[in-house]
Amino acid sequence: MKFMLTWRVHPEKRQSVLAAFSQMTAAQDAADMGGKIRLIGRWHNVAEFTGVAIYESDDPIAIANWALNWNSVLDAVVAPVLDDEETRALGKSRAAAANS
Repeated sequence: MKFMLTWRVHPEKRQSVLAAFSQMTAAQDAADMGGKIRLIGRWHNVAEFTGVAIYESDDPIAIANWALNWNSVLDAVVAPVLDDEETRALGKSRAAAANS
């Protein structure tokens, strides 16, 4: 299952978050996420201190737990998302159901 996480860093925490994140190694970042989450991609709007990431996990609790790691410095919104193939399959099944 894929999840989209969007975030906004608290204004008073911007510089400390940027400093902390910039010092993280790839191994530390992976450890922060835990073993049940795979990062697909992450993009940062550094001018606004917002961003979006797509993660894959079979465990929504692992996603929530990871988000809580950063809860004191940013607001996060997590939502399940579908890729193109999954969305097309859903659309076809709904169309078939509507036509039957």
